[in-house]
Amino acid sequence: MNNRIANANHVTWIGLFVNITLTLLKIGAGIFGQSAAMLADAFHSLSDFATDIVVLLGFKFIAKPIDKTHDYGHGKAETLSSVIIGIALFIVGVRICWTGAYAMYLNYQGEKIPEPGWIAFYAAVISIVTKEWLYRYTVTIGRSIKSKAVIANAWHHRSDAFSSIGTMLGISGAILLGEKWHILDPIAAMIVSVFIIKTAAVISLGGFNELMEASLSTDMEQTIIQMIARVPGVRNPHHMKTRRIGNYIAIDVHIDVDKDLSVAEGHGIASAVEHTIKESFGNETFISVHVEPFE
Repeated sequence: MNNRIANANHVTWIGLFVNITLTLLKIGAGIFGQSAAMLADAFHSLSDFATDIVVLLGFKFIAKPIDKTHDYGHGKAETLSSVIIGIALFIVGVRICWTGAYAMYLNYQGEKIPEPGWIAFYAAVISIVTKEWLYRYTVTIGRSIKSKAVIANAWHHRSDAFSSIGTMLGISGAILLGEKWHILDPIAAMIVSVFIIKTAAVISLGGFNELMEASLSTDMEQTIIQMIARVPGVRNPHHMKTRRIGNYIAIDVHIDVDKDLSVAEGHGIASAVEHTIKESFGNETFISVHVEPFE
């Protein structure tokens, strides 16, 4: 558990410092390079910095042990962190889309869109390379420690890389193709915003489902039932309820045992079920087994 939290904090701190640096770089490049797309990209990196803080705070809560007021621990803090990241990502996507649309509206009204400078182009290239590397590093750590919050944060990094790709194409097109093509700068920002909003929706909905106590998948529940049924002495596992608590799962299940067994023997079978489940899903799995006599 402590190693998992240490890995999550380590990769998130790296992301935080990278995002601070990129945000300052993009703001400067957007101002001096007169690029609306680059300034929108800078806001995206700023939101990455904010979600890094969310992940760090979330894992500070997750590290707390089970106590009298939290019998199931603090794992939901991780789920809440992923939801907050998803919502932040959605807001960023909408913001970028609105900024691009407003720039196009002003252009339609006769206001000229300034030609972006090469400094904005170079900043976009630096951002693409840096954020793609950060995505791959973060998602690898997130998958190894099975953290949805860290994986969600990794996708936030990649969405920044996607944003910078659109920004780079828009800026280069606006510079190379002449004044009438300056509108490519805000168009690029709008196209990228669609990908950002889609990613945000996937992350947020997954987190909301967990917060609403959604069950595990049908396939996973069927696998658990089959595992329990193979335990010696168990008959007819039924009335199973499942849910996720952050990175862990909770299972409530009823089993039938021979009615002539002693209480101690029935308890032994229930303990064997618990041991079987924890062997597959980890010792932190919450499992409650209700024993019933089989007629």
